[in-house]
Amino acid sequence: MDYTPSGHGTHPGDFLFTDGLPELDADHGYRGQVAAAAAGISYRQLDYWARTGLVEPTIRNAVGSGSQRLYGFRDILVLKLVKRLLDTGISLQQIRVAMEQLRSSGVEDLAQTTLMSDGARVYLCTSNDEVIDLVSRGQGVFGIAVGKVLREVESTLVSAETTDATLDPRDELAARRSRRAS
Repeated sequence: MDYTPSGHGTHPGDFLFTDGLPELDADHGYRGQVAAAAAGISYRQLDYWARTGLVEPTIRNAVGSGSQRLYGFRDILVLKLVKRLLDTGISLQQIRVAMEQLRSSGVEDLAQTTLMSDGARVYLCTSNDEVIDLVSRGQGVFGIAVGKVLREVESTLVSAETTDATLDPRDELAARRSRRAS
């Protein structure tokens, strides 16, 4: 599948992937520092991608000074995929197009999905036949097995602490300060 602008807008509540992922409590997410570390990016990149709408947190977005974004598992998976695509030389503009196309197409079996690229475009391959066809036409230069990235994110987050999105962040900050003082 060739990624071309689809004209669809992104919606903060839309998940990029829904199949093959662990079900997590929608009221618990990971703070920005945890999400950035799990994805292998800097907090500055995370902040930029959230502000520009590339990857917005689905649990809780920042709303003014002092508020914290909370990222879900799917968000962190997308962050890591974006990082991998950037590392291979794909432009941020093309990555935005690819992420929008993935959002609109959905994925049946995430563990069997591969993102392929020829250095200029990104292709979604959901079967070995599609990968072979793409490579045989000379278009595929490299691939990212989404299932492998998913397992990496899972293992990174096993011991990470989640944050309750239903709590007022100011109450949480006061509680942390109180724990440090005692």
